[in-house]
Amino acid sequence: MGLPIECDILLHAGVALLNNDAGDALRNAAIAVKDGCILDIGSHDLLASHYLPRRTIGSDDHIAMPGLINTHNHTILAHVRGRVEDLGFAPAYIAGVPQGDDLSPEEAYLLARLGVFELLRFGTTTLVDFYRHPEALARATAEAGLRGFIGGRIMDADMCQIKHGKHCYNSSLGQKMLEETENFIDRWKVRNDLINPAIGFHAADTCSTTLLAKVAALALETGLSVHTHLHQSQRELKVVLERDGCRPIELFNRLGMLGPHLIAGHCIWMQPEDIDQIGSSGTSVAHSPIGNATHGAIAPVLSMEAAGAHITLCTDSKSGDMFEAMRCAVQVARIDGAGFSFGAERVLRWATQGGATALGLNNVGSLIKGWKADILLLNSMIPNLRPLHGGPGLIVYSASGGNVDYVVVDGKLVLDAGQPCHFDPKEVIQSAQLVAERLWATAKFS
Repeated sequence: MGLPIECDILLHAGVALLNNDAGDALRNAAIAVKDGCILDIGSHDLLASHYLPRRTIGSDDHIAMPGLINTHNHTILAHVRGRVEDLGFAPAYIAGVPQGDDLSPEEAYLLARLGVFELLRFGTTTLVDFYRHPEALARATAEAGLRGFIGGRIMDADMCQIKHGKHCYNSSLGQKMLEETENFIDRWKVRNDLINPAIGFHAADTCSTTLLAKVAALALETGLSVHTHLHQSQRELKVVLERDGCRPIELFNRLGMLGPHLIAGHCIWMQPEDIDQIGSSGTSVAHSPIGNATHGAIAPVLSMEAAGAHITLCTDSKSGDMFEAMRCAVQVARIDGAGFSFGAERVLRWATQGGATALGLNNVGSLIKGWKADILLLNSMIPNLRPLHGGPGLIVYSASGGNVDYVVVDGKLVLDAGQPCHFDPKEVIQSAQLVAERLWATAKFS
């Protein structure tokens, strides 16, 4: 036997869910990581004798699985949780709720850190985040060590008027936000290997048709991933139908915005012809079962998937826990008539490989030799994960973000025994608390 091979990390797990095409689960498993990738995977006894790691983590009481890919978030909006869910639709449309424009860039950064911390702590390794102050989102994501697709929030609607039912557009505002996005793309396209600039625009009803055409041109010019809300409310459909004589998805199709580069959030109010259109275009859907259900709605994701759309999963700032989102996705699909034809294996793929496909990541989402080392270790000595067995059912129906002990992103440890490696969690929480208190103290209601 030759000398042991050096590696960066050796992960030990009682069970490893590979999430590969065969659905393999390995017992008494180990994963060797080097230079950001999975160097080897197999029996712990064998790998422990073959590799000399700089760090060994995990035990026979851990479950290894791919990191979760969370495709639609606004981390800054952590401050609205528990205050808006009983008030109606999304926070942007509710009068009195503090918005991105009420924040300084530094305050946006402090709130984004809290949102990113929650996602990290609960097992998200790749996130999509778009809102005002994209620089703040990118800083927070990069400092935590996560993989991110980050954009601003392009729109030209007067949100003060929208909250009172009036849709007015300001071309100067739209141009300013478009230029902010262009500048952000220029600043971050080569700054950090894990941060990918993206194009984020709010929705069809909050962007004029002229601005949407400019966004479509920017997407074509840059080839970047594009993110938005689509068919999320009946109000959106009514406004666009009156303004443009068509439904939002038809407008997007006319402008060349549909396709694999687009990830559309929610997609709730879809007619059969809408489902055919989104499916035939290969557009990706960011399914938000928690947020949708909170508003009393269920998106027809299984029909969209059957038509050809790529389904991904997200938490959308209502919760940072993708395990909760997976469980909720199964529950609402069954309420919507899917029965037991839809279950754990499929929704786990939405939360991993589905997001990877939508974001153009061809080596993320499974534990496969040579792929990127984005890995979670879950603590199975917490009773919700016992009795321990292989297979996705235990993960989807019983796990929670609180089980996450270790997180590895791009081969680097970013959560160590439940503690973030690159920032002080207490300081992050306290700083965000002060910002939220200031916002709500000056809001029109508290």
